[in-house]
Amino acid sequence: MIDRWVGWPWERTLVLFTSLAFALLAVQVTLFHYRQNFRHWAMWGPVIGLPIAALLGFLLVAKETVTMRLLFILALWLELGSSLLGIYFHGRGVGQRVGGWGLHNIMIGPPLILPMMLSALSVLGLLAMYW
Repeated sequence: MIDRWVGWPWERTLVLFTSLAFALLAVQVTLFHYRQNFRHWAMWGPVIGLPIAALLGFLLVAKETVTMRLLFILALWLELGSSLLGIYFHGRGVGQRVGGWGLHNIMIGPPLILPMMLSALSVLGLLAMYW
């Protein structure tokens, strides 16, 4: 066991925050993708990956081991990749609607900010793990 997490340094706090955000985002993403009947295979990425990443983060906060660190880092990289793919597909989805990139389609189409927020949270978690 690694004993450097005595107390609550900023790394541990950021991992906890990232994990909590992943858990909350998992609910929102699942609702949005369920509403769209999982039309595309890529919709399953965050629906499956976010709860796993959140759980791994919570376990890492509870007890830091080298294995848990590596698993959480892997989950963060996978979520970053999934979110970048989501940015592409959400942007493509807005552009394919009748009227293209009009304000109306941006407001009612696939949410553009949600995968960007997931990317930012994944990078935040990676910063906490590597910095």
